[in-house]
Amino acid sequence: MKPPRVGVGVIVRKGGDILLVRRRGVHGEGTWSTPGGHLDAGESLEACAIREAHEETGVEVGEIRFRGVTNDVFESEGLHYLTVWMEGDWQRGEARAIARYELSEVRWFATDDLPDNLFPPLSNLVNGHCLPRSAGGV
Repeated sequence: MKPPRVGVGVIVRKGGDILLVRRRGVHGEGTWSTPGGHLDAGESLEACAIREAHEETGVEVGEIRFRGVTNDVFESEGLHYLTVWMEGDWQRGEARAIARYELSEVRWFATDDLPDNLFPPLSNLVNGHCLPRSAGGV
């Protein structure tokens, strides 16, 4: 297994909805997750969240805040991630699948009506398998 990497997931809120992307061409293909990706060297968590949301979906987010951390092991792929969850408010931009090589669909979901096939790190967060424990849910 490779050494752990740092991923950043960004929960983009618009009213009572959150923005999810369907993953494609990467581990977790076909599952729903938030926009997110690898933390670049020297990059802040806030900057990574803003960058990933815009690169993947074209939306701009503000009021970025820390949510929690999940420890995510993908045994079959030999991958291990510490996912830092950030949260931000939609500011502008029409959500669309820009990064077609890594996502196939973008949709807003009500927080009480999330799809069943969540990406394991997001599922961990939703189900409270995170630190701090109080960060669980969306």
